[in-house]
Amino acid sequence: MGRTFLNITSEIGKLKAVLLHRPGKEIENLVPEYLERLLFDDIPYLKIAQQEHDGFAKVLEENGAHVYYIEKLVEEVLGDDKLRADFIKAFLEESDIQSENIKNVLLDYLSSLSISELVSTLISGIRKKNLPEILQQKIPNTTDDKYMFYIDPIPNLYFTRDIGAAIGTGLTINKMKTKARKRETMFLRLIYDNHPIFKNTDTPVWYSREMPYSIEGGDELVLSSKAIAIGCSERTSIDAIRIVAKNVFKYGGFNKVLIFDIPKCRAFMHLDTVFTMVDVNKFTIHPGIEGPLNIYIVTPDGKGDIKIKSQTDTLEHILEHELDLDSVDLIRCGGGDPIVAAREQWNDGSNTLAIAPGRVITYERNYVSNELLSKHGIKVLTIASSELSRGRGGPRCMSMPLIRENV
Repeated sequence: MGRTFLNITSEIGKLKAVLLHRPGKEIENLVPEYLERLLFDDIPYLKIAQQEHDGFAKVLEENGAHVYYIEKLVEEVLGDDKLRADFIKAFLEESDIQSENIKNVLLDYLSSLSISELVSTLISGIRKKNLPEILQQKIPNTTDDKYMFYIDPIPNLYFTRDIGAAIGTGLTINKMKTKARKRETMFLRLIYDNHPIFKNTDTPVWYSREMPYSIEGGDELVLSSKAIAIGCSERTSIDAIRIVAKNVFKYGGFNKVLIFDIPKCRAFMHLDTVFTMVDVNKFTIHPGIEGPLNIYIVTPDGKGDIKIKSQTDTLEHILEHELDLDSVDLIRCGGGDPIVAAREQWNDGSNTLAIAPGRVITYERNYVSNELLSKHGIKVLTIASSELSRGRGGPRCMSMPLIRENV
């Protein structure tokens, strides 16, 4: 194998590089009427959300992680004129614009912007009233259409975890389940295909956004250099998991995928909203998934395909057996108290980001769960989250690790 950029062989190895997106004007294009359409429950206050996100990035950098911002990497790529023109056209094609006339007007508008304005606009969306008057005149007035946007904003992009996942030295570039998020992975694909950090590297793609089945990064956990856990959830299909398993077995050095069959509902949106790894044998969990659980254990069949067996057991026994651990320590969100667990789970109390073995970043508001982590020997670094948490995602959701030291 040639030179590689990515290296993720665990959830807990010392974090060396990570991909983030700093929330931008797309957050200010959230309005109550369209929250459900855009997968939000509330509207963050952008100024404070940015301050909180900057605090998150600062903690990462102070602990040795290089922070890449997706918007900056995209800007660096779009300096190429032809690439920029092709990407604008592709983006418009995926933006569900029915009128060719409107599409052509928007093409002219986007092509006139500076690179930084272009990237910001693609993410924040295009309000109808913000289109220059000279271009607005080219679009017929449709009084029956009261929708405010020509192009929807992409407010979920600050949850960079979902658009892809580094697994070993390769990458899944994910196909998102919902229309609101499908364009997000265009940015990751653009970076992978064209940015110098990936150029002249041997970086395999385990799954591509062009494939037919949905998979999202919140369901993908790298438990060890040999084992991966993937949630079969509301957002991730069993067919996508089978493809990923085949590819990582054949080329990635892994030999086991644990498929967790989790409830298909928003409260259990992804596996990492109810289960994360914080040390070699320590895990945060939501009490609702403690067990017994239905899981599927996927292994190579020795003939280039996979074999699957089902198992029903407690999470504790599953992890001990499949990860060859003498014992595991399950740290329950909210201490298992039904009211505290429900409240802190709403603010992602189980969604921790490990930056080294036994060292995690959490939201400071989940003080009961944080105190329990400390009592279990975990070093807890907390960040402010009054506004970030309104998007229903925690520190793990907001980060896509690219490089970790091997454990």
